[in-house]
Amino acid sequence: MFNLVIFGPPGAGKGTQSAKIIEKYNLAHISTGDMFRMHITENTVLGQKVKELLSEGILVPDSITINMLEEEVNNNPDVSGFIFDGFPRTVAQAESLDVFLKGKNEEISLVIQLDVNEDEIKQRIAERKKVSGRADDDETKLIRRIDEYFQKTVHVLPYYEKQGKLIKIEGIGAIDDIFAKLSETIDNQMNR
Repeated sequence: MFNLVIFGPPGAGKGTQSAKIIEKYNLAHISTGDMFRMHITENTVLGQKVKELLSEGILVPDSITINMLEEEVNNNPDVSGFIFDGFPRTVAQAESLDVFLKGKNEEISLVIQLDVNEDEIKQRIAERKKVSGRADDDETKLIRRIDEYFQKTVHVLPYYEKQGKLIKIEGIGAIDDIFAKLSETIDNQMNR
């Protein structure tokens, strides 16, 4: 099984590139953002709590996120692997994911960091907001999410770097050019 984590700040292109990776490599996509939005749309108890936290620009607690993620993995026993988008966001989450996967005799195969500067991110999200109308693209919330990424999430990268699993890819350029670099990296890892 091939398990991929894709990292990058909000607006780095994780969702766009994940969709292309899923299509090419037949991986199941686990996006914590999508899971949260689904619960919010369905107005579940969890969705109400997540909506409240996200409206304040606060990360959802690990326990909620990890339980949702484990449920999603367990609901897809016959896939070729997973692409984790937006998770893990903390070292504690990365450690929990490793423990969970080890219990299934699996591990993270590769971690890709989409490297995009802050000015490009703000420009992309301003454009995305015009099209999608996503509430989490509000400028104040966006600044909090970007700060959260650079203050907390970015610290997960050394965790995977120590394991020899981290590859950084330039996330600025044409979508297909970035995807070509991602594909080459994934192919190299799969052929080891």
